[in-house]
Formats: sequence, structure tokens, C-alpha cells
Amino acid sequence: MSLKEQLKEDLKTAMREKEVVKRDSIRSINTMIKQIEVDERRELNDEEVIKLIQKGIKQREEAIAQYSTASRDDLVQKEQEQVDIFMLYLPAQVSDNELEVGMKEIISQTGAASMKDMGKVMGAATKKFAGVADGKRINEMVKKLLS
Repeated sequence: MSLKEQLKEDLKTAMREKEVVKRDSIRSINTMIKQIEVDERRELNDEEVIKLIQKGIKQREEAIAQYSTASRDDLVQKEQEQVDIFMLYLPAQVSDNELEVGMKEIISQTGAASMKDMGKVMGAATKKFAGVADGKRINEMVKKLLS
């Protein structure tokens, strides 16, 4: 079953069981998908849907940071609930240990020695860890290992 089909089924279930947050979160994901499909007149595959979901998570995390500084705990909670639902549709994320081992391997393959080589490492790492680790985590690990 494709990710889009899974989203449709989960939306139906959420509507039947009156799970408002889940329903609204899935509708938000479907809206992002439809927007791209209509604008570009093509079907999105699972990999592209995962990238859209990651983008949605990043947007909501930025909103959480802004709401936190504004002391709007009600909105922080709402956004966090949506992030939690979005995370259900991503592949299992790699642990920090697995990420570090993979990054050390990439660093040795690229011959990176300092922060000047960060671009080479990031390029290879984002391809290898696409969908299983977000760019922020990869970036932090590269900085840690190259410093």
C-alpha cells in the first residue's frame, strides 16, 4: 500500500472515530500533496510525499519555537500534536549512534578533514540518510565530527 493510500485510509478511520487532530493533520498532508500534483500535473511517489511531510514538520517546529517565545502554550500544544501525527508517516528514524557511525564512514570515504569539507560530507550524507534523519541532525553531527 502506498503512503497516499495509507493516508486516505487513516483519514477515513480518523473521521469515523472523531479524532479531530489526526483528521486535520492528515488533511494538511493531503493538501500539500494535492498542491504539488495540481501545480506540476504529476503524481507524487512515496519518497516525494515523505519529503513533503518532513517539510511540514519543519514548518510546525518553527511555529512551535515562535509560539513558545510568545508564551502561547495552547498553540504550542496544537502544533506539537500535529508534529506527532506527521511523524507516524515517516520511516523509522536512525538513532544518534547509527547516524554517527554512518557519518564517520562518509567522512572517511570523502577524505574530509576540516570544516572546509563540510559541503562534500553533507551532500553524501543527505543522500544516504534521506527520510531517516532530518537535515538539522545531519548538520549537527557533521559539525561535531569535523570540529
